Amino acid sequence: MASLDEIVAFLDDELRLSELPDYPGSLNGLQMQGGKEVQRVAAAVDASLPVVKKAVDAGMDLLVVHHGMFWNGARPVTGATYEKFKTAMEAGLAIYSAHIPLDVHPTLGNNACLAAALELQDSEPFFEWKGTLLGIRGTFPGSLEKLTARVAEVLGSSPHVCAAGPSAAGTVGVISGGCGAEVAAIREAGIDTFLTGEGPHWSYTAAEELGINVLYGGHYLTETFGVRALVELLAERYSLDGQFIDHPTGM
Repeated sequence: MASLDEIVAFLDDELRLSELPDYPGSLNGLQMQGGKEVQRVAAAVDASLPVVKKAVDAGMDLLVVHHGMFWNGARPVTGATYEKFKTAMEAGLAIYSAHIPLDVHPTLGNNACLAAALELQDSEPFFEWKGTLLGIRGTFPGSLEKLTARVAEVLGSSPHVCAAGPSAAGTVGVISGGCGAEVAAIREAGIDTFLTGEGPHWSYTAAEELGINVLYGGHYLTETFGVRALVELLAERYSLDGQFIDHPTGM
Protein backbone atom coordinates (compact mmCIF):
# COMPACT_ATOMS: atom_id res chain seq x y z
CA MET A 1 0.00 0.00 0.00
CA ALA A 2 1.16 3.52 -0.77
CA SER A 3 -0.25 7.02 -0.51
CA LEU A 4 -1.88 8.51 -3.59
CA ASP A 5 0.20 11.66 -3.17
CA GLU A 6 3.43 9.64 -3.23
CA ILE A 7 2.43 7.76 -6.38
CA VAL A 8 1.32 10.93 -8.18
CA ALA A 9 4.57 12.71 -7.31
CA PHE A 10 6.56 9.76 -8.61
CA LEU A 11 4.59 9.58 -11.87
CA ASP A 12 4.77 13.33 -12.46
CA ASP A 13 8.54 13.21 -12.10
CA GLU A 14 9.16 9.96 -13.98
CA LEU A 15 7.03 11.06 -16.94
CA ARG A 16 8.39 14.64 -16.90
CA LEU A 17 4.92 16.15 -17.08
CA SER A 18 6.13 19.70 -16.47
CA GLU A 19 8.65 19.51 -19.33
CA LEU A 20 6.77 17.94 -22.22
CA PRO A 21 4.19 19.44 -24.60
CA ASP A 22 0.78 17.94 -25.28
CA TYR A 23 -2.67 18.65 -26.66
CA PRO A 24 -4.98 20.98 -24.68
CA GLY A 25 -7.42 18.21 -23.74
CA SER A 26 -4.77 15.94 -22.30
CA LEU A 27 -4.60 17.59 -18.84
CA ASN A 28 -1.84 15.19 -17.87
CA GLY A 29 -1.57 14.18 -14.23
CA LEU A 30 -4.11 13.46 -11.53
CA GLN A 31 -7.55 14.17 -13.03
CA MET A 32 -9.78 12.72 -10.34
CA GLN A 33 -9.00 12.78 -6.63
CA GLY A 34 -9.56 9.46 -4.87
CA GLY A 35 -8.81 7.92 -1.53
CA LYS A 36 -5.60 8.79 0.31
CA GLU A 37 -4.22 5.24 0.11
CA VAL A 38 -3.73 2.98 -2.91
CA GLN A 39 -3.63 -0.79 -2.69
CA ARG A 40 -4.98 -1.78 -6.12
CA VAL A 41 -4.06 -0.03 -9.36
CA ALA A 42 -5.42 -0.62 -12.86
CA ALA A 43 -4.30 0.58 -16.27
CA ALA A 44 -6.37 1.20 -19.39
CA VAL A 45 -6.07 3.09 -22.65
CA ASP A 46 -9.19 5.24 -22.24
CA ALA A 47 -10.95 6.76 -19.24
CA SER A 48 -14.34 5.91 -20.69
CA LEU A 49 -17.47 5.16 -18.67
CA PRO A 50 -17.28 1.39 -19.32
CA VAL A 51 -13.63 1.34 -18.19
CA VAL A 52 -14.40 3.35 -15.03
CA LYS A 53 -17.22 0.92 -14.21
CA LYS A 54 -14.89 -2.05 -14.72
CA ALA A 55 -12.27 -0.47 -12.46
CA VAL A 56 -14.83 0.21 -9.73
CA ASP A 57 -16.31 -3.30 -10.00
CA ALA A 58 -12.78 -4.72 -9.63
CA GLY A 59 -12.21 -2.69 -6.46
CA MET A 60 -9.45 -0.51 -7.88
CA ASP A 61 -8.16 2.51 -5.96
CA LEU A 62 -6.28 4.12 -8.87
CA LEU A 63 -6.85 4.01 -12.63
CA VAL A 64 -3.95 5.04 -14.89
CA VAL A 65 -4.91 5.86 -18.50
CA HIS A 66 -3.45 7.19 -21.73
CA HIS A 67 -6.49 9.14 -22.91
CA GLY A 68 -7.94 11.00 -19.95
CA MET A 69 -11.35 12.20 -18.85
CA PHE A 70 -11.17 15.44 -20.86
CA TRP A 71 -9.79 14.05 -24.11
CA ASN A 72 -12.82 15.29 -26.07
CA GLY A 73 -12.64 18.74 -24.51
CA ALA A 74 -14.81 20.46 -21.94
CA ARG A 75 -18.42 19.33 -21.85
CA PRO A 76 -21.39 19.66 -19.51
CA VAL A 77 -21.34 17.25 -16.58
CA THR A 78 -24.60 15.61 -17.61
CA GLY A 79 -25.61 12.23 -19.00
CA ALA A 80 -22.74 9.77 -19.41
CA THR A 81 -20.18 12.37 -18.26
CA TYR A 82 -22.08 12.86 -15.01
CA GLU A 83 -22.41 9.11 -14.54
CA LYS A 84 -18.67 8.64 -15.07
CA PHE A 85 -17.75 11.33 -12.57
CA LYS A 86 -20.32 10.09 -10.06
CA THR A 87 -19.23 6.44 -10.39
CA ALA A 88 -15.58 7.30 -9.80
CA MET A 89 -16.21 9.74 -6.96
CA GLU A 90 -18.61 7.53 -5.02
CA ALA A 91 -16.13 4.66 -5.22
CA GLY A 92 -13.14 6.82 -4.29
CA LEU A 93 -11.42 5.93 -7.57
CA ALA A 94 -8.49 8.19 -8.44
CA ILE A 95 -7.77 8.68 -12.15
CA TYR A 96 -4.35 9.64 -13.54
CA SER A 97 -3.66 10.32 -17.21
CA ALA A 98 -0.48 10.64 -19.28
CA HIS A 99 -0.56 11.10 -23.05
CA ILE A 100 2.52 12.37 -24.93
CA PRO A 101 4.72 11.96 -21.82
CA LEU A 102 3.90 8.25 -21.86
CA ASP A 103 4.27 7.92 -25.65
CA VAL A 104 7.83 9.25 -25.55
CA HIS A 105 9.19 7.74 -22.33
CA PRO A 106 12.50 6.00 -23.19
CA THR A 107 11.61 2.69 -21.50
CA LEU A 108 7.93 2.78 -20.49
CA GLY A 109 6.63 4.55 -23.59
CA ASN A 110 4.36 3.05 -26.21
CA ASN A 111 6.95 3.59 -28.92
CA ALA A 112 9.92 2.30 -26.93
CA CYS A 113 7.99 -0.80 -25.88
CA LEU A 114 6.85 -1.46 -29.45
CA ALA A 115 10.35 -1.02 -30.86
CA ALA A 116 11.75 -3.38 -28.23
CA ALA A 117 9.06 -5.99 -28.90
CA LEU A 118 9.82 -5.82 -32.62
CA GLU A 119 13.54 -6.15 -31.83
CA LEU A 120 14.52 -3.14 -33.92
CA GLN A 121 18.27 -2.64 -34.08
CA ASP A 122 20.13 0.61 -33.34
CA SER A 123 16.95 2.24 -32.09
CA GLU A 124 16.88 5.99 -31.47
CA PRO A 125 14.27 8.73 -31.00
CA PHE A 126 13.14 10.65 -34.09
CA PHE A 127 10.45 12.95 -35.48
CA GLU A 128 10.39 16.33 -33.76
CA TRP A 129 7.07 17.74 -32.54
CA LYS A 130 6.90 20.89 -30.42
CA GLY A 131 10.46 20.43 -29.24
CA THR A 132 10.28 16.74 -28.35
CA LEU A 133 10.95 13.60 -30.37
CA LEU A 134 7.77 11.56 -30.69
CA GLY A 135 8.86 8.27 -32.23
CA ILE A 136 11.50 5.56 -32.32
CA ARG A 137 13.31 4.42 -35.44
CA GLY A 138 15.61 1.49 -36.01
CA THR A 139 16.42 -1.19 -38.53
CA PHE A 140 14.64 -4.49 -38.97
CA PRO A 141 16.86 -7.18 -40.53
CA GLY A 142 14.24 -8.83 -42.67
CA SER A 143 11.52 -8.42 -45.22
CA LEU A 144 8.38 -6.33 -44.95
CA GLU A 145 6.46 -9.60 -44.89
CA LYS A 146 8.49 -10.82 -41.91
CA LEU A 147 8.01 -7.52 -40.08
CA THR A 148 4.28 -7.61 -40.76
CA ALA A 149 4.07 -11.07 -39.22
CA ARG A 150 6.03 -9.87 -36.21
CA VAL A 151 3.74 -6.85 -35.77
CA ALA A 152 0.71 -9.15 -35.92
CA GLU A 153 2.25 -11.34 -33.23
CA VAL A 154 3.10 -8.39 -30.98
CA LEU A 155 -0.25 -6.63 -31.37
CA GLY A 156 -2.39 -9.76 -31.46
CA SER A 157 -3.98 -8.66 -34.73
CA SER A 158 -2.75 -8.27 -38.31
CA PRO A 159 -2.05 -4.68 -39.34
CA HIS A 160 -3.50 -3.10 -42.46
CA VAL A 161 -0.57 -2.82 -44.86
CA CYS A 162 0.31 -0.38 -47.60
CA ALA A 163 3.24 -2.14 -49.30
CA ALA A 164 4.40 0.78 -51.43
CA GLY A 165 8.05 0.80 -50.36
CA PRO A 166 10.94 -1.66 -50.58
CA SER A 167 10.42 -5.38 -50.02
CA ALA A 168 12.95 -5.19 -47.19
CA ALA A 169 11.57 -3.53 -44.06
CA GLY A 170 14.73 -1.41 -43.86
CA THR A 171 14.60 1.61 -41.55
CA VAL A 172 11.44 1.35 -39.49
CA GLY A 173 9.74 4.28 -37.78
CA VAL A 174 7.32 3.67 -34.90
CA ILE A 175 4.82 6.26 -33.67
CA SER A 176 1.78 4.87 -31.87
CA GLY A 177 -1.75 6.23 -32.14
CA GLY A 178 -3.02 8.43 -34.95
CA CYS A 179 0.10 9.64 -36.75
CA GLY A 180 -0.74 8.44 -40.26
CA ALA A 181 -1.30 12.00 -41.49
CA GLU A 182 2.44 12.62 -41.06
CA VAL A 183 3.39 10.08 -43.72
CA ALA A 184 5.13 12.63 -45.97
CA ALA A 185 7.28 14.00 -43.15
CA ILE A 186 8.02 10.45 -42.01
CA ARG A 187 9.26 9.58 -45.50
CA GLU A 188 11.42 12.71 -45.55
CA ALA A 189 12.98 11.49 -42.31
CA GLY A 190 14.38 8.50 -44.23
CA ILE A 191 11.89 5.90 -43.07
CA ASP A 192 11.26 2.90 -45.34
CA THR A 193 8.49 1.32 -43.25
CA PHE A 194 6.23 3.24 -40.89
CA LEU A 195 4.25 1.58 -38.08
CA THR A 196 1.49 3.68 -36.59
CA GLY A 197 -1.99 3.14 -35.23
CA GLU A 198 -4.19 4.80 -37.81
CA GLY A 199 -4.36 7.57 -40.38
CA PRO A 200 -6.83 9.36 -42.64
CA HIS A 201 -7.93 7.65 -45.84
CA TRP A 202 -5.65 9.82 -47.97
CA SER A 203 -2.57 8.72 -46.03
CA TYR A 204 -2.68 5.36 -47.83
CA THR A 205 -2.71 6.89 -51.32
CA ALA A 206 -0.05 9.40 -50.23
CA ALA A 207 2.14 6.51 -49.05
CA GLU A 208 1.75 4.83 -52.44
CA GLU A 209 2.91 7.98 -54.19
CA LEU A 210 5.77 8.50 -51.77
CA GLY A 211 6.99 4.91 -51.99
CA ILE A 212 6.85 4.11 -48.28
CA ASN A 213 5.48 1.05 -46.52
CA VAL A 214 2.88 1.82 -43.87
CA LEU A 215 1.55 -0.62 -41.30
CA TYR A 216 -1.64 0.58 -39.63
CA GLY A 217 -1.72 -1.44 -36.43
CA GLY A 218 -4.75 0.15 -34.78
CA HIS A 219 -4.84 3.20 -32.51
CA TYR A 220 -5.94 1.21 -29.48
CA LEU A 221 -3.63 -1.77 -29.99
CA THR A 222 -0.50 0.35 -30.42
CA GLU A 223 -1.24 2.26 -27.20
CA THR A 224 -1.73 -0.54 -24.71
CA PHE A 225 2.00 -0.97 -24.12
CA GLY A 226 2.74 2.17 -22.12
CA VAL A 227 -0.04 1.84 -19.57
CA ARG A 228 0.72 -1.86 -19.15
CA ALA A 229 4.38 -1.06 -18.44
CA LEU A 230 3.38 1.73 -16.07
CA VAL A 231 1.04 -0.37 -13.97
CA GLU A 232 3.63 -3.16 -13.77
CA LEU A 233 6.18 -0.64 -12.51
CA LEU A 234 3.80 0.77 -9.89
CA ALA A 235 2.78 -2.70 -8.72
CA GLU A 236 6.41 -3.69 -8.25
CA ARG A 237 7.65 -0.42 -6.77
CA TYR A 238 4.86 -0.05 -4.20
CA SER A 239 3.85 -3.72 -3.70
CA LEU A 240 0.39 -3.11 -5.17
CA ASP A 241 -2.11 -5.39 -6.85
CA GLY A 242 -2.09 -4.35 -10.50
CA GLN A 243 -4.09 -5.26 -13.59
CA PHE A 244 -4.78 -4.12 -17.14
CA ILE A 245 -8.38 -3.39 -18.11
CA ASP A 246 -8.77 -4.34 -21.75
CA HIS A 247 -11.54 -2.40 -23.49
CA PRO A 248 -10.66 -2.41 -27.21
CA THR A 249 -12.30 -0.05 -29.66
CA GLY A 250 -11.32 -1.94 -32.81
CA MET A 251 -9.84 1.28 -34.17
